[in-house]
Amino acid sequence: MTTQTDTADPGAVVRALAARARTAGQDLALATRATKDAALAAMAEALLGGTDAILAANAEDVARAEADGTDPGIVDRLRLSADRLEAMAEGLRQVAGLPDPVGEVVRGSSLANGLELRQVRVPFGVVGMIYEARPNVTADAAGICLKSGNAVLLRGSSSAASSNAAIVAVLRRAIEASALPADCVQLVPAETRETVSALMRARGLVDVLIPRGGAGLIQRVVEESTVPVIETGVGNCHVYVDAAADEDQALSIVLNSKTHRTSVCNAAESLLVHADLVDTFLPRVVAALQEAGVSVHGDAATASLSGVLPATDEDHAREYLSLDMSVAVVDDVEGAIRHVRRFSSGHTEAIVTRDQATARRFVAAVDSAAVVVNASTRFTDGGEFGFGAEIGISTQKLHARGPMGLPEMTSTKYVVTGDGHVR
Repeated sequence: MTTQTDTADPGAVVRALAARARTAGQDLALATRATKDAALAAMAEALLGGTDAILAANAEDVARAEADGTDPGIVDRLRLSADRLEAMAEGLRQVAGLPDPVGEVVRGSSLANGLELRQVRVPFGVVGMIYEARPNVTADAAGICLKSGNAVLLRGSSSAASSNAAIVAVLRRAIEASALPADCVQLVPAETRETVSALMRARGLVDVLIPRGGAGLIQRVVEESTVPVIETGVGNCHVYVDAAADEDQALSIVLNSKTHRTSVCNAAESLLVHADLVDTFLPRVVAALQEAGVSVHGDAATASLSGVLPATDEDHAREYLSLDMSVAVVDDVEGAIRHVRRFSSGHTEAIVTRDQATARRFVAAVDSAAVVVNASTRFTDGGEFGFGAEIGISTQKLHARGPMGLPEMTSTKYVVTGDGHVR
């Protein structure tokens, strides 16, 4: 079963896909948990069964990206391996093992007049995903949308077109074999940017859009879409090492936050160090970062150290997605808070300290989607939070914030039950 139409008009293509998604979503919304979980298990097996075809398609994408001189961090996001495919399959299995949010009673009561009131979770209907480079998002989004009862339109980047097509093909076959409509997962053509514009204008056919990628993509969708948007954000994540930190612990947290995987939004991009640690911890952490291959961009107090590049405000505000990190010295936790408020993207900030009062002050004053105490920023992740494979990390305040799992992919409706009541 194809995921495209025969017309060359991008707007008509998207409208036709969305109409099919809406029909499929109406059936999917009524599916039982057992049926959806069986489909997710089949999708996981299909990914592994299609390893050779998926990796061959991915190799084409990677080769094109490298030939075009694409940034190595972006190529890393694009690249698949047998291990990454296994992780994608495991994400689908984890989602299958999670409670079904559809039908969950958020709150309920009996009113004074005898009416019974329940607020229950329901699917959005049709979700549009617009994302860049990362083909693992294709499987993650398909799985979370299916479990939450939503049909999904997947518009990945042209750089991952071959990978996404191969992944969607195996997922659709597995879904159809599980007695659910294959059109609940569809791939939007990526040959032209007009399909992105068409998705953003598909109000009435698409219920919500989720952009996932660089700042430019997210800003364009937020500003131009007539379809409601859940905004995911870039990650200029900070680690603040307080005067009361365990320095060995702090060093481990900084290195993990920065170097565990540089091309992801929860990697730390900025390090703040208390002024009392300038002569002890600061030289130690800078040397360790440099030994790990990190280029350090430092303020005046840091730039005197060997090999440190002078930092500008742009450096402190930047999401590098590479082996680069900005470093600044602050007088105290209040200075750290001011720096975070000025430069943060609102994703994840961490504090390392043994002083509980300082930790509480930092947590209370920092307004980000996740605030971490004595742990790596890399834990801001749907899987690490126990949500299963996330669909994205929201840095806005409506309708969801932080890693978005199954409950965040639902809306609610009120069910009012009476016995002949009239007003």
